[in-house]
Amino acid sequence: MPPTTAPVTSGVVYDAQRPYALHPQVSLRPESFGALAYHFGTRRLSFLKSRTLLAVVESLADQPSGLLACRAAGVTDEELAAYEQALANLADSGMICERAA
Repeated sequence: MPPTTAPVTSGVVYDAQRPYALHPQVSLRPESFGALAYHFGTRRLSFLKSRTLLAVVESLADQPSGLLACRAAGVTDEELAAYEQALANLADSGMICERAA
């Protein structure tokens, strides 16, 4: 049986009450499924798997918190946990970063 390995993480803790923005070294390319996010510093590629998630990420810099960016994009209470997990993954991979309020 092959050994299992845990994914390498940056240790960044996402807090939905804090302000975030797309990392300055990240470029988004909208696609029919959502978007591709490419980090020029780390050369990592991430997939935003819905147009709503793309809307959330694009609005982060204009909203006072990650939570309010979700609300502005129309994320419902039932969907919120999934979107917060997606944002946590993007923060952990360096695609989004905390910004000054």
